[in-house]
Amino acid sequence: MAVAMRALANERRLQILDWLKRPRAHFPPQVDGDLVKDGVCGVLIAAKLGITKRIKQWTFYKRDEARIRALKRTILAKV
Repeated sequence: MAVAMRALANERRLQILDWLKRPRAHFPPQVDGDLVKDGVCGVLIAAKLGITKRIKQWTFYKRDEARIRALKRTILAKV
Protein backbone atom coordinates (compact mmCIF):
# COMPACT_ATOMS: atom_id res chain seq x y z
CA MET A 1 0.00 0.00 0.00
CA ALA A 2 2.88 2.38 0.68
CA VAL A 3 4.06 2.06 -2.93
CA ALA A 4 0.57 2.86 -4.21
CA MET A 5 0.31 5.87 -1.93
CA ARG A 6 3.66 7.22 -3.14
CA ALA A 7 2.52 6.76 -6.73
CA LEU A 8 -0.72 8.62 -6.03
CA ALA A 9 1.17 11.46 -4.35
CA ASN A 10 2.54 12.46 -7.76
CA GLU A 11 0.43 15.24 -9.29
CA ARG A 12 1.21 14.21 -12.88
CA ARG A 13 0.20 10.60 -12.23
CA LEU A 14 -3.09 11.74 -10.75
CA GLN A 15 -3.68 13.98 -13.76
CA ILE A 16 -2.99 11.08 -16.14
CA LEU A 17 -5.36 8.81 -14.22
CA ASP A 18 -8.04 11.48 -14.49
CA TRP A 19 -7.50 11.81 -18.26
CA LEU A 20 -7.57 8.03 -18.69
CA LYS A 21 -10.95 7.88 -16.96
CA ARG A 22 -12.48 9.48 -20.09
CA PRO A 23 -9.78 9.19 -22.77
CA ARG A 24 -11.98 10.26 -25.69
CA ALA A 25 -12.67 13.56 -23.93
CA HIS A 26 -8.97 14.28 -23.40
CA PHE A 27 -7.09 12.79 -26.36
CA PRO A 28 -7.42 12.89 -30.14
CA PRO A 29 -8.23 9.69 -32.05
CA GLN A 30 -5.25 7.37 -32.54
CA VAL A 31 -4.10 5.86 -35.82
CA ASP A 32 -3.56 2.48 -34.15
CA GLY A 33 -5.57 1.20 -31.21
CA ASP A 34 -8.82 2.34 -29.66
CA LEU A 35 -8.45 4.92 -26.87
CA VAL A 36 -10.80 3.02 -24.54
CA LYS A 37 -10.33 -0.62 -25.51
CA ASP A 38 -6.56 -0.58 -26.07
CA GLY A 39 -5.51 2.43 -24.02
CA VAL A 40 -3.85 5.75 -24.83
CA CYS A 41 -0.50 5.87 -26.61
CA GLY A 42 2.32 7.17 -24.42
CA VAL A 43 3.22 9.72 -27.10
CA LEU A 44 -0.20 11.38 -26.71
CA ILE A 45 0.16 11.47 -22.93
CA ALA A 46 3.66 12.96 -23.17
CA ALA A 47 2.42 15.60 -25.63
CA LYS A 48 -0.48 16.54 -23.33
CA LEU A 49 1.93 16.85 -20.39
CA GLY A 50 4.21 19.03 -22.52
CA ILE A 51 7.18 16.69 -22.25
CA THR A 52 9.20 15.08 -24.99
CA LYS A 53 9.93 11.38 -24.95
CA ARG A 54 11.53 9.17 -27.55
CA ILE A 55 9.69 5.87 -27.87
CA LYS A 56 10.99 3.04 -30.03
CA GLN A 57 7.87 0.92 -29.63
CA TRP A 58 4.26 1.90 -29.14
CA THR A 59 3.14 1.84 -25.52
CA PHE A 60 -0.51 2.19 -24.52
CA TYR A 61 -1.87 3.10 -21.10
CA LYS A 62 -5.27 2.61 -19.53
CA ARG A 63 -6.62 2.50 -16.01
CA ASP A 64 -6.78 -0.76 -14.08
CA GLU A 65 -10.22 -0.18 -12.58
CA ALA A 66 -10.15 -3.40 -10.50
CA ARG A 67 -6.86 -2.40 -8.83
CA ILE A 68 -8.12 1.14 -8.24
CA ARG A 69 -11.26 -0.23 -6.52
CA ALA A 70 -9.15 -2.59 -4.40
CA LEU A 71 -6.84 0.24 -3.37
CA LYS A 72 -9.84 2.40 -2.43
CA ARG A 73 -11.21 -0.42 -0.24
CA THR A 74 -7.82 -0.85 1.44
CA ILE A 75 -7.47 2.87 2.13
CA LEU A 76 -11.02 3.15 3.52
CA ALA A 77 -10.47 0.11 5.75
CA LYS A 78 -7.38 1.73 7.30
CA VAL A 79 -8.77 5.21 7.95
